[in-house]
Amino acid sequence: MCCCAAEREAQAGGVGHVPVLLKEVVDLLAPGPGKRYLDCTFGGGGHSRVLLDADPSIRVVALDRDPEAEARARELSAASCGRLTFHRFDFGSLASLSETGFSGILFDLGVSSFQLDDPKRGFSFRLESPLDLRMDPESGCPASTWLETASEEDLVRAIRNYGEERRWRSVVSAILRARGSGRLATTTGLSSLIESALPGYRRHEKRIHPATRTFQGIRIALNDELGALERALPAAFERLNPGGVLCVISFHSLEDRMVKRFFRQKAGIAVDVSDSLPKQLRCPEASLLTRKPIASSETEIEANPRSRSSRLRGLKRFESP
Repeated sequence: MCCCAAEREAQAGGVGHVPVLLKEVVDLLAPGPGKRYLDCTFGGGGHSRVLLDADPSIRVVALDRDPEAEARARELSAASCGRLTFHRFDFGSLASLSETGFSGILFDLGVSSFQLDDPKRGFSFRLESPLDLRMDPESGCPASTWLETASEEDLVRAIRNYGEERRWRSVVSAILRARGSGRLATTTGLSSLIESALPGYRRHEKRIHPATRTFQGIRIALNDELGALERALPAAFERLNPGGVLCVISFHSLEDRMVKRFFRQKAGIAVDVSDSLPKQLRCPEASLLTRKPIASSETEIEANPRSRSSRLRGLKRFESP
């Protein structure tokens, strides 16, 4: 079950952009002279900046589908004398990226602090704004339109499967009844609708808001976040140099499970209890750098509450024989 810490902290007012598990990521990626890295989720550029600062010969290729990340990338590229190259790019299409041969590749999944803290993006329900929830606001339709038109099956998948909302029937019914009323147009409208559908929440309690899981599930569905990750992981592995490292920070149990299975498969380890393939038929191509995911320390959580649900896994491609 996910912790949804980012949304809880967004309600509380936000903490600004702080790269999560920064030291742990750097330790796994081991930046050194002449190395080249791929940051598939540039966001605020915190991880890319530290990699570039580690050595003046390091270069970084950065991707992000959010158009607002481009200006931040230009600033970092100028500050690093052009050693950062940015592409406005959805990592779900990573197989079409021409660049390859990286010493390390990083995914920092989920929503960036910039997106959470910008009311007009509609990722947080602590301030009223149009209900958007798109990682790329120039592509696709906003969540408000999607909720008015999505099939009941799609709503169930988003809220029950992706949001892991146990009382999903009540939420789906409330959304279907609210169509055409205008209550699905704004963050606060949807939030109050869900709060009414799931009674029992008291604002002074430290429990998560009843709308948190539904917002998360809609966001995941709208942006095809799990599908993008499923396509991106094998494409990223193929772009690693021999000895290269793939790191993924996830914030949701479904993401982490997908990463865990992919990493174990590449390491020639059974992906779950139902995987009975004999050892002699497995073809390991990498070794696990993290048998269990690395979580944020209590010190980091205290300084940056949004790191609470983060999980980091690392995988190292075998050296050439």
